[in-house]
Amino acid sequence: MFDLELMSILLPALAAGILVLSTHIVLGRQVLKRGIIFIDLAIAQVAALGAIVAHMDHRLEEMPFSHVWMPALFALGGAGFIAWLSKRMAGELEAMIGCFYVLSAVAAMLLLANDPHGAELLKQLMSGQILWVSWSQLVLSTLVYSAVLLAIFLRPQILAGAGFYLLFALVITLSVELVGVYLVFSTLILPALALNKYRGKGRLLYAYLVGLLGYVLGLILSATLDLPSGAAIVATLAVSALVFRLVLSRVSPLAVETNVLPKQHV
Repeated sequence: MFDLELMSILLPALAAGILVLSTHIVLGRQVLKRGIIFIDLAIAQVAALGAIVAHMDHRLEEMPFSHVWMPALFALGGAGFIAWLSKRMAGELEAMIGCFYVLSAVAAMLLLANDPHGAELLKQLMSGQILWVSWSQLVLSTLVYSAVLLAIFLRPQILAGAGFYLLFALVITLSVELVGVYLVFSTLILPALALNKYRGKGRLLYAYLVGLLGYVLGLILSATLDLPSGAAIVATLAVSALVFRLVLSRVSPLAVETNVLPKQHV
């Protein structure tokens, strides 16, 4: 049974997870549909690079909300670059996005090479510190995520056009600050992958359940066993996604897309 102090930590962390899930489930399905799996890692890494640049320049670091608008500028720039690539190098887009991610990660490592706190900052940006999220940190994310979800609800076609990259960059920027790069990728891809072959009813609901179960179990394991929160949630998200994919394929096999080759007639 959890004490009140532990609950005071877990509740805002769970709220942060639910906020991230609210947009990432929808965007993750679009990422799989477009076949640009690395885009979330790339944009998240570029946003983290913006946070590092703000950290390195004390003038920027002292400016109000620089930890938000600097990563946002970098993420929007990265999203714009990927949108440009999608029109000119469509056949090699995934490879280019992968290279973009690696170069951003290397740039972050080089910038922090001589910083005494660089390793800790890099670890925080990659793994996140979801257990230490406060209620006040969720206000801006709630407003932005609500606006994004409203835009998608009113104009679903926005996900099919270039507007997808703009929404993606805004969401990823705030998500990296809340949960870190690894969880951003896992939350986008794992629930979407769990339901990728399922064609029955309730796909969106099941995807949210995959994510919610992963976050709840991960936070409980992290808090009770003193494990790194980001790593624990990634692991439980993976298990949750695998279980849902296997169960749904057995419960409703006719609703699962198969890749059986057509019979050839002699």
